Amino acid sequence: MSTKKVPIHVSENALNRIKSLISTQDPIPGGVRIGVNRKGCSGLSYTLSFVKDPEFMDEQFTIDDVTFCVDPKSMFYVLGMAMDFIDNKMESGFEFTNPNEKGRCGCGKSFHV
Repeated sequence: MSTKKVPIHVSENALNRIKSLISTQDPIPGGVRIGVNRKGCSGLSYTLSFVKDPEFMDEQFTIDDVTFCVDPKSMFYVLGMAMDFIDNKMESGFEFTNPNEKGRCGCGKSFHV
C-alpha cells in the first residue's frame, strides 16, 4: 500500500461521474489526465481528458481504482486543488476549487495565479 500523498482532492460526486464517463468509453481508458492549458481571458483553464497510458514524467495517483495523471507543468498550478461535480437545475459540470488561484475571469472559465 502506498503512503504517497494525493496532490488533488477528488470528491465522491466527481469520482462517481468520472467512473460513469469511463464506463462509456471503448476501449476503457487507462486513466484521466488533469491539466492546465493557456486559454481564456484570464490566461489559464483546466482540462480533463482520458489517456490510454500516462506520459513518462506524469505524476500519477489512484483513487478508488481510477488513475489520475498530471504533467509536471500543470502540477505547479493544481497542487492542493479540489475537484467536484455539480449537477443541478442551473448547471452541470466539474468544479475546481484551487488555493493557488489569484482570480478568475468574469465568466469563470479561466483563472490566473
